[in-house]
Amino acid sequence: MTTIVDHMRIVIVGGVAGGMSAATRLRRLDESAEITVVERSGYVSFANCGLPYHVGGVIEKRSALLLQTPESLYERFRIDVRVGTEAVSIDREAKQVTVRDVETREESVLPYDKLILSPGAKPVLPPIPGIERALPLRNIEDTDAMVAAIENSKTAVVIGGGFIGLEVAENLLHLGMKVTLVEAMDQVMAPLDPEMVAPVHRRLRSGGIDLRLGSGVTAIGERDVTLADGSSVPADVVVASIGVRPEVGLAREAGLKIGERGGITVDERQLTSDPSIYAVGDAVEKSDALGESPILVPLANTANLQGRRVADDIAGRGRPARGVMGTAIVGVLGLQVAVVGMNEKRLRSAGRPYRAIHTHPGSHAGYYPGATTMALKLLVDPETDEILGAQGVGEDGVDKRIDVIATAMAGGLKASDLAELELAYAPPFGSAKDAVNMLGFVAENRATGWEKCKQWHEVAEAQNDGWTVVDVRTPREFEAGAIPGAINIPVDELRERLGELPDGPLLLHCGVGIRSHVAYSALKESGRQIANLDGGYTTWWAGTHFAS
Repeated sequence: MTTIVDHMRIVIVGGVAGGMSAATRLRRLDESAEITVVERSGYVSFANCGLPYHVGGVIEKRSALLLQTPESLYERFRIDVRVGTEAVSIDREAKQVTVRDVETREESVLPYDKLILSPGAKPVLPPIPGIERALPLRNIEDTDAMVAAIENSKTAVVIGGGFIGLEVAENLLHLGMKVTLVEAMDQVMAPLDPEMVAPVHRRLRSGGIDLRLGSGVTAIGERDVTLADGSSVPADVVVASIGVRPEVGLAREAGLKIGERGGITVDERQLTSDPSIYAVGDAVEKSDALGESPILVPLANTANLQGRRVADDIAGRGRPARGVMGTAIVGVLGLQVAVVGMNEKRLRSAGRPYRAIHTHPGSHAGYYPGATTMALKLLVDPETDEILGAQGVGEDGVDKRIDVIATAMAGGLKASDLAELELAYAPPFGSAKDAVNMLGFVAENRATGWEKCKQWHEVAEAQNDGWTVVDVRTPREFEAGAIPGAINIPVDELRERLGELPDGPLLLHCGVGIRSHVAYSALKESGRQIANLDGGYTTWWAGTHFAS
């Protein structure tokens, strides 16, 4: 006899971010649906992005991280939330999930009409001696273990210089611990290009963190860590922040398609290779808004949106998932570090043409107290003027500039269109020519061919090809530090000293590119072959000293 079900049965695996977003949205759209959420850990709907800040005591109350509980979710949404429950297998033909109580090991079966997988990602733990002592930070249980471990500890080693690694290192430093940050690559924060990461390295070191670049960990002892260069670093506590990989074991065993990047393959509706199974969040491969190949981007806002879109699709009101641009920000000892879209390294690897623009504007009007300098980088398609990506580093104002650029990218604005944006202005908040507008002005000049430029990494080659570097800063600035082989003629004296310019092409530069732009204008009609050094001496120095 066939059982007739008059309401939809929905099972969700994973009760954080994407999974819980799908569950609560589904309830709002369908009061009759039977919604069950299973979560392997003991907590659901917690603020995992806030975990490092609770470890460091910035978020004092642990309860502040717990946004909902199984009880509150049932009271408000009538959602059956089962924590400490692990999904162990999927029977796609019978449409049922076998789940197991983590403590009792008792198994049961949950039938479904629609299944949503939101298992997240698991920490990367390389097979090195002693790795079992390294603490990950992905859930509340990890947080509790880390808080307990650091209680009577004085030294810590954080392995991995990504977003979470930087946040953990800073928070441990705030606790008064001696912190060493180890990164196997030659820089932290892989999304940043070398010249943009230089101020981050300087801030980490000046702030008291022992930064070890280009040397991975070979062994973890009881009270120390051994690096590939043979050195040993004291470590009462070791934190593993090497990265994450999609949690796809359940999906793979069920025969669902796994993509080339190692995540679950989904279509524009977030459907897997099974038409009754959706997948969202860190476990899935995302559509790249700027490229053709799928990407892995573990971002909470993307996971939450995907959960919402799946709920909409199940309710018959779905829309295609948006491509992902990877907009992200992190705080590093007072610095705001933000990115969106592609970086220069990735564009080069893909063989995609681009134009780079560097500026160093103030966070707000310079005459208003408290203005600080930012470093902004815009990457542009030289043929279409499409914005391909942006990066920003500074103490203030970076967040809103990257957000404006991300919004412009989502809206299909071109780089030159940034000049036309009408942005909120008052001296405490910005400038009449906002930093984003200035990027647009530069983009206009480059797109129309009015100004030619060279990049920081092209200087040495240009000099070998006969270019003379002309530094138009003041003599005092020149004496404080200069590009080897450069000659110094201040911009205000340039017109009177034209006879001192040597024959051949001239590469002009100042501190950040503004005074050399004026010098470029003065020489433009001279018939000389000239170029402006994009971003000036500041960008050149950062690019040539980024690992120091």
